[in-house]
Amino acid sequence: MVEQTKKRFIASDDLKKHNQPGDLWISIQGKVYDVSHWVKSHPGGEAAILNLAGQDVTDAFIAYHPGTAWRHLENLHNGYHVKDHHVSDVSRDYRRLAAEFSKRGLFDKKGHVTLYTLTCVALMLAAVVYGVVACTSLWAHLISAVLLGLLWIQSAYVGHDSGHYNVTSTKPCNKLVQLLSGNCITGISIAWWKWTHNAHHISCNSLDHDPDLQHIPVLAVSNKFFKSMTSRFYGRKLTFDPLARLLISYQHWSFYPIMCVGRINLFVQTLLLLFSRRHVPDRALNIAGILVFWTWFPLLVSFLPNWQERIIFVFISMAVTAIQHVQFCLNHFAADVYTGPPNGNDWFEKQTAGTLDISCRSYMDWFFGGLQFQLEHHLFPRLPRCHLRGVSPVVQELCNKHNLPYRSLSWWEANVWTLRTLRKAAVQARDVTNPVLENLLWEALNTHG
Repeated sequence: MVEQTKKRFIASDDLKKHNQPGDLWISIQGKVYDVSHWVKSHPGGEAAILNLAGQDVTDAFIAYHPGTAWRHLENLHNGYHVKDHHVSDVSRDYRRLAAEFSKRGLFDKKGHVTLYTLTCVALMLAAVVYGVVACTSLWAHLISAVLLGLLWIQSAYVGHDSGHYNVTSTKPCNKLVQLLSGNCITGISIAWWKWTHNAHHISCNSLDHDPDLQHIPVLAVSNKFFKSMTSRFYGRKLTFDPLARLLISYQHWSFYPIMCVGRINLFVQTLLLLFSRRHVPDRALNIAGILVFWTWFPLLVSFLPNWQERIIFVFISMAVTAIQHVQFCLNHFAADVYTGPPNGNDWFEKQTAGTLDISCRSYMDWFFGGLQFQLEHHLFPRLPRCHLRGVSPVVQELCNKHNLPYRSLSWWEANVWTLRTLRKAAVQARDVTNPVLENLLWEALNTHG
């Protein structure tokens, strides 16, 4: 009779020591996995693992991976088990809820949202082309600009959905949807979105780890940015210099104008990533998709009769997308923030603290892309948006059970909360006793080092 290999155990404090590039260990349900060399192959990017290395990541793993992912873990198991492994009551209830959703097939029942949305995008695009090419009326051109902005918003929601789960029956078709709805139609790379968005979900509202809060020198949601903290995501210092002080001092006034031209920054970030030395999955496909956008969009604009109309058309189309940019800010800017890496042991708690829901009627779900249920989406990112409203009461009940915040605000209230947060930081930025460092203007755009 062959004697079974004895289990080897490691304490949580010792596991924490394996949290540096080249030495990355994680634990899932008490089993330890060495992902030091595999991290570069992680479909969700390196940032997710680097931020959670050296700790238990069970809740995050459940949130982001389908059941089929579990079979790939065994090859990474290094034989160790965490001897002081503990599951909190919150995590236990969260995992039970995720298992219940899986048993009910909610993660697989996607409905026809993607088909309907892409159909609407195609119809709107056809209307835009007709309005620009076949009509000579200024009003027809202005309406076309508004429609273009709206179709960009809806197309972005499809790209977002396809980045979190397969919206089609096969992975190749899903990748095609990603490139079409993201790169080709909106001009924003799906590779850039995955890179930043996955880090945002893992490090929700961490000032130094969440890239969605790092907007120095134009916006700051906390006075902690005034100490020129280092972005652990971008790997550089977010310098609070005189320019940043000036801009942030009036950010509660400049917030909406900035959102109107925020799309330009997304174009810049896309190009900076695609032409950087970073590892970019499907770089060639992403560049090809961007070339498609920068072919059809300028060509469309060129059909307008003069430069005045062309400038107005471009500005209006981009300004309309400010609705979406503002929405994303409302979901997080006024929520709780923290510094440091995320903690795998309080996954549920961090998501509830860092998100705000936007309440609306069910007929407006299409307009918000389901992301008005921001907490539900953060807790269950693989859950198709057609189910988010249905699971909302269950999530709220779980939050109440564990005395955790569940904040659902009207669109107006969320704007008030966000402006209040920005104004508070603006007033603090004007404090002349707070010294700043000199900095180059280049850092206003160069977030990739």
